[in-house]
Amino acid sequence: MKITVISVGKLKEKYLKDAIAEYAKRLGKYCKLELLEVADEKTSENAGSAAEEAVRAKEGERILKLMRDDAYIITLEIDGAQLSSEKLAEKIESLGVGGKSRIIFIIGGSIGLGREVRKKSDFALSFSKMTFPHQLMRVILLEQIYRSFRIINGEPYHK
Repeated sequence: MKITVISVGKLKEKYLKDAIAEYAKRLGKYCKLELLEVADEKTSENAGSAAEEAVRAKEGERILKLMRDDAYIITLEIDGAQLSSEKLAEKIESLGVGGKSRIIFIIGGSIGLGREVRKKSDFALSFSKMTFPHQLMRVILLEQIYRSFRIINGEPYHK
C-alpha cells in the first residue's frame, strides 16, 4: 500500500523533522510512504473571512495538483469523524482489502482546508475538537498510521 501525506507549509523545527523521520523509517516495513509539502500563504492576524477563504483556495490549488484520481482521500478536519486507533486501523485495512492501494491524507494550513479540497475528500477525519499546530499534526498522523499497521498485523502496540 502507498500512503501519501500532503501538508501545507514547510517544516522548520528539528525535533518535528526528527520525529517524522523516525515514523517514516518505522512505516517502511508496512507501506511505501510519501511526504509532500505545498507552500503556505501568508495570513494576517486580522484577516476577514473572504481573505481567509482566498488563502485556503490558493493553498487548495496546490494540494489539488498533487492529488490522484486512483487514491482514497482522507482530509484532516476539525469537524470530521473521530475514530479510535482500532477503527482507523480497520478503515485502512478495509481500503486495502477493497482494492485501494493508495491513500492520501491531507493536512491543511493554519486556517484549514479550502472548499475544493474538502469536496474531493472521501473521508473527513478529526483527531479532536481541539486545535493542534498543523506541523505537529504530521507527527501525530504518522504515529497513528504506524499504530494502525501494528494493529492490522497483530503486533503489540502501546495502549
